[in-house]
Amino acid sequence: MIPAGPLLQVQDLSVQFSVQGARGGQLRAVDGVSFEIAAGKTLGVVGESGCGKSTLARALLRLVPIAGGRLSFDAVDYTSADERTLRPMRRAMRMVFQDPMSSIDPRFTVAQAVREPLDIFERQLSRAERNREVGAALERVGLGASFARRYPHELSGGQNQRVSIARALIGGPRLLICDESVSALDVSIQAQILNLLTDLQRDTGIALVFISHDLSVVRHISHRLLVLYLGRVMEYGDAATIFRAPRHPYTRSLLDAVPIADPARAREKAAAVQSLAGDLPSPLDPPSGCVFRTRCPRATPQCKVAQPRLQDSDRDSQFACHHPLDP
Repeated sequence: MIPAGPLLQVQDLSVQFSVQGARGGQLRAVDGVSFEIAAGKTLGVVGESGCGKSTLARALLRLVPIAGGRLSFDAVDYTSADERTLRPMRRAMRMVFQDPMSSIDPRFTVAQAVREPLDIFERQLSRAERNREVGAALERVGLGASFARRYPHELSGGQNQRVSIARALIGGPRLLICDESVSALDVSIQAQILNLLTDLQRDTGIALVFISHDLSVVRHISHRLLVLYLGRVMEYGDAATIFRAPRHPYTRSLLDAVPIADPARAREKAAAVQSLAGDLPSPLDPPSGCVFRTRCPRATPQCKVAQPRLQDSDRDSQFACHHPLDP
């Protein structure tokens, strides 16, 4: 039975880097982000490149320094935990990266790559027991035992990503963070990986944080949605609600950018929507007030001087906008 209540809680998380030329000498890569995720559920994190998605992923695993806020896993605060405390938590929280070829040692066979977490966290198991676990993990992701002795260069991109997922899942983690884990794959392989993750979640109750710039992919897999722009939350809440009727203009722009296969509908949509204007501002010198105001068609002088705070919608969602869209 999947336990009730949040598995991961993030409150007002901030990540800063000292950068020469940045405003105040600090680049705020993640700026006051809050959310929670329950076991057996998926949080989709979306936004353009440079919006802080990957930094957020690494902060959840304490792989980058945290400037402020609170991280809690299974009701245990690990914001400032030492390495001894973090070790069992990192066993329970794993990550799948965008490029499997850069995250798998090319000198390792598939079996060695998948077995590595067991070699670190499950030293009490015998070699035979670890090898049985490896075989089961490969079967779980749709690869047979025949792949165990192969090397990464002998596999396709989709097969290597399955190896990465098998390695991340071995040992039974409770949270899996997928950082653009299907963006380098073609559409048919993307669908296979997404279906694999959905099936694994149903079978194991694992929680997923699924990061992508592609809303059509996120829509397929997410229960809740977090929309980031320059490190700040623009909209957060029930994914179906936000996809159906977003309140923030940035979310609307991202949805409008999703391509449609039907040419006639695509032409109708192109005539009806307003494209996202301009380029993403530099995170070294973000706009004052609302960081989205320089590209927002609804911006007013108020947006320049006052940073909008997250406010509750009349549905299960929140948005940070002075002039939200009608529901």
